Amino acid sequence: MKKYAIDYSHSTIGFSVRHMMVSRIHGTFESYSAEITAADIVEMQDAAVTIIIAVASVSTKNLDRDVHLVSPDFFDADVYPKIVFTSTYIEKLDDRKFAIHGDLTIKNVTKPIVFTAVYTGNGINPWTQEVYAFQAKTKINRRDFNLLYNTALETGGVLISEDIDVVVDLELNPL
Repeated sequence: MKKYAIDYSHSTIGFSVRHMMVSRIHGTFESYSAEITAADIVEMQDAAVTIIIAVASVSTKNLDRDVHLVSPDFFDADVYPKIVFTSTYIEKLDDRKFAIHGDLTIKNVTKPIVFTAVYTGNGINPWTQEVYAFQAKTKINRRDFNLLYNTALETGGVLISEDIDVVVDLELNPL
């Protein structure tokens, strides 16, 4: 099994959520780490993936909102400082598409989720290092993880939808 490191300057862990039922708010987590191993990273089926995210690193490009997100109303980062995803198994869907099954833990609540991942290619970077790229997407219901804050709108609906779209773009280098 080979180990792989994330190229942080070419990777992103992001999310989006509907706001006021009409638009989307996008955010990222700026601090995270990963353990990724695989005998054949392109085939992925024997890969093991663990990603640990620092909750306090959330960024929506709005300081007041970011402070609110790490508060007890949402993530409660002082009590629950990490989000953890650990793969349990990976199934090949077609030549470049995989279902990465695993456990997601937010606020000490662990639920099974499935990322649909696409191997987007590989190459040699200008420093003669191999790189492999993947994009993985999933949708979670924030209420499943005790992210309960919301406000009803006078016009109907709620301020924040329950569904969160998660997109992970990773560029990996073999160690």
